[in-house]
Order: sequence, then C-alpha cells, then structure tokens
Amino acid sequence: MSAADELLDIVDENDRAIGQSPRGEAYARGLRHRCVFIQVRDAEGRLFVHRRTATKLVFPSLYDMFVGGVVGAGESYDAAALREAEEELGVSGLPRPKPLFTFLYDGGAGRTWWSAVYEVRCELPVDPQAEEVAWHAFLPEDEVARRLPEWEWVPDGLAAYERLGEYRRRAGDVPFG
Repeated sequence: MSAADELLDIVDENDRAIGQSPRGEAYARGLRHRCVFIQVRDAEGRLFVHRRTATKLVFPSLYDMFVGGVVGAGESYDAAALREAEEELGVSGLPRPKPLFTFLYDGGAGRTWWSAVYEVRCELPVDPQAEEVAWHAFLPEDEVARRLPEWEWVPDGLAAYERLGEYRRRAGDVPFG
C-alpha cells in the first residue's frame, strides 16, 4: 500500500471523527485529519533536525525540527507518535513520547489538521528512513534558532515549534525537566 492509499480519519473543527478517506484524497480535497509532531532530543539535549526527501507528498525537500506524520484511521495520537518516531528515526525500543499539547493547524488552501505535539529523548543510534529523510543531524537549540531564517522549514512544523516555545515559556517548562 502506498502512502497515498493509507486510510485516515477525517475530523471536524473539534477533532471529532466524521468519516474516513485515503491520504491522497484527503490531501487533494483539503480534508481535515490528524497529525503528530515529535520533538526528539539526544542525550546531550540537542534537537533532531532533518530535511525531507523530494518525494514527500507534502512539503518536499523542506527542513523540519520534528519527526511525525499522519494518524491512521482508528489510531490514537499516542500510538501514532511512537510509531512515527520509531519509523522516521529508524529505531525500536524508543521510550513512549510525552504528550504536550494539541492545536489546529490551518495553513490555508485546504491544508488543515489537528496536531498533537510530543517530546521524546532518543539515546539510541538513529538510522532514518532514506525515503523520508534526505539529511539529518542533532543540533544545539541555538544553532536551530540561527537556521530559522536561513533554511526553508515545513510551515506546520514551524507553527508547532513556535507554539512549543510559547507553551514552555507559559509553563516554565524545560525539555525533560
């Protein structure tokens, strides 16, 4: 089964499932679905950053400071977060990602999805999927901040990153604190 054929729950503005659709059709018709964003840090606290491959259905060749993806039909956010993190990092036995918050992403032009943001520490050697990740590195947070205006980032990941910064400031939260 191709990524475009993966079945997704279609949800309303309150994140209630109202139907199902293949992923490719959901994208083409601008149907609201669910996604997970997992911020990954290594043992030194550096962020996993990667560049998406040119073959991705959404936001090809752009940089991202999260791993993640769509939540399958009938799948929970928590299960999707662990599945997506392990798949994209190329690891197994990752700790369960910690849920932080959800928000409704709306990028206009029918690009809208409910987004659950997580964090996880990965102390395992990573071997990212070649079909998903063109380049990757663990970067210090200050380097990520320097790269924000220089690199072209996925817009939904950038929105999640900005909201995560606000969340941490409001809560006085530090990663894995």
